[in-house]
Amino acid sequence: MYYTIGEAAKMVGVKPSVLRFWETEFPFLRPRKNRAGNRVYQPADLKRVLLVHRLLHKEGFTIAGARRRLEAIGESDEVEIWAEALSAKAVLDSIRVDITELARLLERGPGDGRG
Repeated sequence: MYYTIGEAAKMVGVKPSVLRFWETEFPFLRPRKNRAGNRVYQPADLKRVLLVHRLLHKEGFTIAGARRRLEAIGESDEVEIWAEALSAKAVLDSIRVDITELARLLERGPGDGRG
């Protein structure tokens, strides 16, 4: 399964420009590109992005600190555990947003003139 940069950004909760910036700061964030030259994120790429997001936005690391932390833990089980949990959370968060939007649309009703 492949995701566009927009889809990946939405799942993580950042803008596509943030993902592009992170690619410059974290060498292991290098999604493949399709024939048109567009980034395509695979599940493994999303796991890495979610790990960076957690370190920067949840754990409060600076970019340099996150880089050091990732170097320290390497490819250990801790990375995999974090990545799996964050991947599941991102999917659930995305579903929650979609359900909330759907509920809001349903509350409006078919003839209230706001849709």
